[in-house]
Amino acid sequence: MENPAPGVLLIADPFLKDPNFLRTVVFLCDHQHEGSFGFVLNKSFDHHLEELVTGAEGLKIPVYYGGPVQMDTLHFLHQNPVEIPGGNKIADGIYWGGDFEAAIEQIRLGKIEENNIRFFVGYSGWGKGQLTDELNEKSWLTVMSNRKLIFHNNIDEIWKEALRHLGGDFEMLANYPIDPQLN
Repeated sequence: MENPAPGVLLIADPFLKDPNFLRTVVFLCDHQHEGSFGFVLNKSFDHHLEELVTGAEGLKIPVYYGGPVQMDTLHFLHQNPVEIPGGNKIADGIYWGGDFEAAIEQIRLGKIEENNIRFFVGYSGWGKGQLTDELNEKSWLTVMSNRKLIFHNNIDEIWKEALRHLGGDFEMLANYPIDPQLN
């Protein structure tokens, strides 16, 4: 188990019932004494980028549900620090934010491929000590992230792949039903 830190994935325990985080994987971008934040990687949002942002017309790029906090904000993760200046390095080859206009321009020019950038509405946040408490309650499993999971082509497979990444008995949980009593 990894300690919470930027670049760690929080994998929802198979039995976690919170509808905001049911079978989700959260990419942790910051973890400090005052609190933590990250983005849910495997929940799609009902709109495309072109529907949410002026200047993104014609960009039918999926947007993801980053979490229940500040649903009026848009964030992005990417792998292109040269093309998108000003981003914060979170893990090897993974950056949060940066010059939004440059990102849009580079996408339009074809210099950034859709599978190298992810847009999120809202974020997942924890107050002082809250994430530590949830980890102690075993609500989350943790593992270091990798670009393959962050920018996975099939969001329906991210939670299962993250569990498989843990190995051992966790691999079996990847196919565990949401409610075993219904089987």
